[in-house]
Formats: sequence, C-alpha cells, structure tokens
Amino acid sequence: MSFTFKGGVHPPANKEFSDRKNVEYMPPPQTVYIPLSQHIGKPAKAIVAVGDKVAEGQKIGEADGFVSVPVFSSVCGTVKAVENRATAFGKCKHIVIERSSDEEAPAAFRFPPLDSRDGASILRRIQESGIVGMGGAGFPVHVKLSPKEKIDKFIINAAECEPYITCDYRIMLEYTEQFLRGALYMAKTVGLDKAIVGIESNKTDAADFVSRVAKEKGYNVEVAVLKTKYPQGAEKQLIYAMTGRVVKAGGLPSGVGVIVSNVHTALSVALAVEDGQPLYKRIMTVTGDAVEEPKNFWCFTGTTYDDAVNFCGGAKTGEDAPVKCLNGGPMMGVSVSDETIACTRTTSCILLLGKKSAFTGNSMPCINCGKCASACPMKLMPMYIDSYMRTGDLKGAVKYGAKYCIGCGCCAYVCPAKRPLLQSIKLAKKKSMEAKL
Repeated sequence: MSFTFKGGVHPPANKEFSDRKNVEYMPPPQTVYIPLSQHIGKPAKAIVAVGDKVAEGQKIGEADGFVSVPVFSSVCGTVKAVENRATAFGKCKHIVIERSSDEEAPAAFRFPPLDSRDGASILRRIQESGIVGMGGAGFPVHVKLSPKEKIDKFIINAAECEPYITCDYRIMLEYTEQFLRGALYMAKTVGLDKAIVGIESNKTDAADFVSRVAKEKGYNVEVAVLKTKYPQGAEKQLIYAMTGRVVKAGGLPSGVGVIVSNVHTALSVALAVEDGQPLYKRIMTVTGDAVEEPKNFWCFTGTTYDDAVNFCGGAKTGEDAPVKCLNGGPMMGVSVSDETIACTRTTSCILLLGKKSAFTGNSMPCINCGKCASACPMKLMPMYIDSYMRTGDLKGAVKYGAKYCIGCGCCAYVCPAKRPLLQSIKLAKKKSMEAKL
C-alpha cells in the first residue's frame, strides 16, 4: 500500500544525473565564509576575532537564545574577517577563515563521548552540536524535540520528493545504520522507542534495504512506502499520508502528536551522539544538465558555490552553459546569481540548469483555468492571491490563505500561462507577517 495526500503534481524526477553517484569527500577549500545565520531563529554571536587561530570543529559562534544554535569552524586556520556577506536569502554576518596547511593543523575538535544516552543527555548533545533540520528551513532540532504536547509518532521524512536531489537517497544506502540509530536517538528524546521512515515508491531499493538493515540490527524502525508524488515530503502532507491526522492551518505537527525530522538530520545526530562531531559539514548534491559531473559529496560549511561546482568539473560552457543556478531543487529552490555565496548546513543541493530545462520566458495573463487551485496541497486559491497582490490588496491576499502557503511551487508548475504564482504568494506571505495581518 502506498500512502499519499490530496493535490500535488508529478514533475519529472531527473534524479538519474546523480542517484548512482556514491558520496565522495571534497577537500576543504583554502578559504571558507561561514554564516552566523544558518537556521531559523536568531543568528549566532561571533566569539572569535580577526587574527584568532581556530581548529576544525571549534565553536566560533555562540547561540543567542533558545531558538538559536552555535556555529563551528569547518577548517583549521586563521580568522581573516568578520563581515556582512550575501546568502541565498539575504545578508548576514560571516566569519572568514583562511585554512592552515595540513602539517600545521591540530586534531579536529570533538565533544567527549556521550556515555549516558538517555533522552535528556541526547537532547543536550543535539543542542550543543548545533544540529538543525537539514531538509528544509533549518529549524533548531532541540527546539522541535521539546514539545509541550504528548508525542506518539516519530517520523523520518525520507521522501526526497524534490526533483534532482539525491543526497538523502545516498545516505539511506551508504550510512544506513547511522541514520537509523540517529532516528531512534531523536525518538528517545520525546519518550518513544520507535521511528517510522517514509520513503517514496520510486526508491523501493532504499526502502527494501533500510527495512532489511533495521531487521538485521534489531532496530525498532518501520518503513512506510509513500506514493511518488510532489510534495510528498512536505511536513503536513507527510503526516496526513502516514497517519491520517490533519495539522490545522497555522498549527504544528506536535499539535497532533507527531514529530517529523529528516534523513540527514538523523545522521548528524548519530555522529554527534556517538562520535562527538558538531555540525559543520554535510552531504550535498551538485547536479543539473549544465554541470560537467553531477556528484554527491561531503561539503564543509562556508564552501562557496563556485568551489563546490568546480569540484564537480565546473559548469558547462557554450550552448550547454547554465542559465539558472538554484540553491535547492527546481520546485522550492531559490535562484542565485552570486557564485561566492557559501554553502550552509541546509544547502542540500546546487542545481545548474541549461536553457533546455530552465524556463526563462515571459508569463501571460491568467486564463482562469483553476489548475493552480486543483494542484495546491493546502487547498488555497493561488490565482486570487496573485491577483490581489498585483492590485496591492494585501488583506485580500491574506483572505485567500497567503499565510498558509508551504512554498511547494505546485501552482506555478501547472500554470499554463507560466505566471510567477509562487513568487507572488511568497511576497504576500512576507508582507502579511511584516504587517502582522
């Protein structure tokens, strides 16, 4: 049986570029640019200054409140600057570090082994290691695992429904035991001894392999096969598909007794609990028809997009050159034009699209077909939100649900007029929050 939800779309997966590419190790770059804001909540506060020597894994940014996390150096070297720089989502303060030679580098910092693995100790280790949700916006995991409500379901989102991206798929195949143990560690923090892993039906090899390993190792993990449909990995849709529970508009999963986390987050928790490794590197995918050699690889935070793409042979040139670069996938990713932007804990993918696969044309007037409303998994009216925003009527846009958009992009994908519906709704959502509507 495949579980699913109402609405959604079926875009081409395009995962064949990288899904058979084993995870590699990218050497650390000569210079890293580490943002102090790599998560939802307050940015970390710098605790190093220009000229300071730092070790790999050393804390360089202190959490500034409960909804914040520390930031760590990804290389051994010298702090060259503390400055504002661009990110894929705006600007924030970065710590710029010039890497030392390997001969000069001391051993990477690690926390002491976590001998006591009760729920409270695991939660503290997650917090001090700076672990955030690595499949989306980067919500601090220690906050998510501190709900007021009673939790009876812990779910790992292994759908990876966004086209092109394959890093979670490779983790399931190559780091299976670690990510499963990490899932159970997180479940333990909310008083549970079982985790459920939701995997789309187009990854049956991963589903079968994860099930077999869990059984062989005696891990209390259930695998649920989900119908292949986008956005199957969106939190509310995943919960409905796997439990039948409805998270109300504006509500949280914990309100229906569920916590959802991500495959890579679970791996990072296992590394923190078992090896004492803070979060300063991640597995990411660089892919698309405009990159020479798509890859999945361990990337140090602060690595520029340019360095990451060059590790994959660089961008193609001539007729095959990229016309669009995205942080993330084609549905929810953010277009970027500055190759000096740095990879963060939440950079799951850099996608380079050539002119054959990227739409760069003009939109046309709405033809009132209603396809956007039929596709919306949140049952909103994207055409009305867009119309009200174009006339400057923010209250009208809010009336039709702009605040509850999950940013999946289904509306824009199905629109025959190629209207930038998602951008319009994102603007409405942003302005409504600023206006406190």
